[in-house]
Amino acid sequence: MTDSTAKEEGIEKSAAIQHAIWSHWMKYLFSPICGWRTKYGYHIGEDQVKKWIKQMNTKYDDLNEKEKESDRQIVRDFLV
Repeated sequence: MTDSTAKEEGIEKSAAIQHAIWSHWMKYLFSPICGWRTKYGYHIGEDQVKKWIKQMNTKYDDLNEKEKESDRQIVRDFLV
């Protein structure tokens, strides 16, 4: 295994962890305790809410490449 391949595997594993952390946080934000949802609806755009709900309920391996790349980029930013 080359150093480059090992690094990419590390980024991929870390990106999956990053997604799990983000998903957990988003589930908290959308919980009744946090109050993002009021009796009048969400405080942010409905389309964005639907997108985030779908993403937070999707495992990293099942995300599309654009969504995965977002998590990978966060990992790369931390590695710098």
